[in-house]
Amino acid sequence: MPGNPANLQKATAARTAAAAARAETALTAMIKAGEPVTFRGLAARAGVSLDFLYRNTAIRARIEQHRSARPRRQQPGPAALPASVVRTLTAQLADLRRRHHEETTALRQALEQAHGENLLLRRRLAAGHDPSPRQ
Repeated sequence: MPGNPANLQKATAARTAAAAARAETALTAMIKAGEPVTFRGLAARAGVSLDFLYRNTAIRARIEQHRSARPRRQQPGPAALPASVVRTLTAQLADLRRRHHEETTALRQALEQAHGENLLLRRRLAAGHDPSPRQ
């Protein structure tokens, strides 16, 4: 077998150690800066792969520890909205429904009238009357 496997193993170990050092440094910097600690954020900042972070148990444990220590922001639910906002939105919705009902009623009446006119014109044509005056 050509080459020296011992040298390859040393080089691999050195690359792994350098990547771990970069990840540790970046993780410490993220914690000090108060940035959210995520696997993707750390991988981008340290220049390492996500797979490397997930496989390195020591770094993975620190990331998970800092992720769980910082509570995530939650979106306010409907109960957190002030009552005045709910009343305002409810009033706006009621107004929109009323206007929609009025517009729909007007359009239905116009459609009924158009159908009636169409029926009269078809009857005149069927009876032999020409609905339009000839010149």
